[in-house]
Amino acid sequence: MQGLRRWSLIGCLTMEWLALSLWVGGLTVLVGGVIPAVFNTFGGQESGGVFLTKAFENYQRFLVGSAVVLCGGLAYRRWSGEAAVTVGWGEAVIVAVMVASVGIIVLVLHPQAVFLQEQAFAASGEEAKREAFEALFRVLMPIRILYTVTAILGVALMAVKARASLTTAGVSR
Repeated sequence: MQGLRRWSLIGCLTMEWLALSLWVGGLTVLVGGVIPAVFNTFGGQESGGVFLTKAFENYQRFLVGSAVVLCGGLAYRRWSGEAAVTVGWGEAVIVAVMVASVGIIVLVLHPQAVFLQEQAFAASGEEAKREAFEALFRVLMPIRILYTVTAILGVALMAVKARASLTTAGVSR
C-alpha cells in the first residue's frame, strides 16, 4: 500500500470511529446524564421538555454528520479495493439500518413530536392537556425505540470493526 493511500485509509477509519463514538457516546450521555439532570433540576415539565427537545435536535445534527461520515467511509474503503479495509456485507447492512432509522427520526417522527409538544404545552384544561400529552408520548415511544436500536447497532458495528482489525492484524479467533 502506498504512503498517501495508507494515510487516507487511516484517516477514513479514524473518522468512522469518531462518528461511531459520537453516535453511541452522545446518546449514552443524553440518556444517562442529561435527561435525569433536566428532570431533577428544571422547574417544570414544559421547560425541561423544551430543553430536551433542543438537546436532541443538536444531537440529531451529529447523527446526520456521523451518518454521512460512515456512508462515505464505507464507500471510500470499498472503492480503495484494499483487502485490509474491505467492507463486509454485515457492516454495510448495519450502517444502512442505522442511517434509515435516523432518517425516520429526523424527517418524520421528531417534527411530529415537536408539533405535538407545542400543542400539549398550549392546551388548556386538564382533559385537553392529558390527551395532548398522550398523543405526544405515543410518538416519543417509537423515537426511543429507534434510538435504542441505533445505539445497539452502533455497538455491534464497533464489534464488527474491532474484529476486522484483529483479523487484519493476524490475530486468530
